[in-house]
Amino acid sequence: MNGCTKPTCLPFKQWVSRVIATIQREGSYALDVSEVSRPVPPTELMDAIVRLEMRTERFHTEVLASLHRSEQAWSQILDALGCRSGAEPEPDKRELRLRTEDLFAQWKDRLSITEDVWAVAVYIIPTLAEAGRVGHSLETLASKTGLTRQRVHACLRFLQKHRCIRQQGVTDGGQPVYVAELPPA
Repeated sequence: MNGCTKPTCLPFKQWVSRVIATIQREGSYALDVSEVSRPVPPTELMDAIVRLEMRTERFHTEVLASLHRSEQAWSQILDALGCRSGAEPEPDKRELRLRTEDLFAQWKDRLSITEDVWAVAVYIIPTLAEAGRVGHSLETLASKTGLTRQRVHACLRFLQKHRCIRQQGVTDGGQPVYVAELPPA
């Protein structure tokens, strides 16, 4: 920097000397912001930003209206199919009243069941008989029966395969809901 001898470099050398002295004295240096250095956006740019914001707001309004119409359509479809979550299933038209003993007897007559399947059955049959449906998680059934989660899942699949239970929807928590599969009338 000091090697330059041109007269046009003198103002720059003086400025650098002031900056170095200020840094040594105060520990930092900052330029003063002048009014000229603050950019003022042109009016065309400001108008374009306002138009863009208005367009974005219209777009959001249209998207929300579209989502609302879509939600109403899905609601009508669910009502038509009778698939509302939390809605009570239609009662079975057959006259057979479910009781715990009846379900145990039906399943015992139809199946050759292992101890694991019986452990799951003993836990879910009273709820099936009383409420007509059961929606326990695999973890809950595993903790109550002492079986692994995978084994409980296999037992439930076995009961479904042999038409003792069938899945009818899911709970609000995403757990499958099972109902008793009644024998043919």
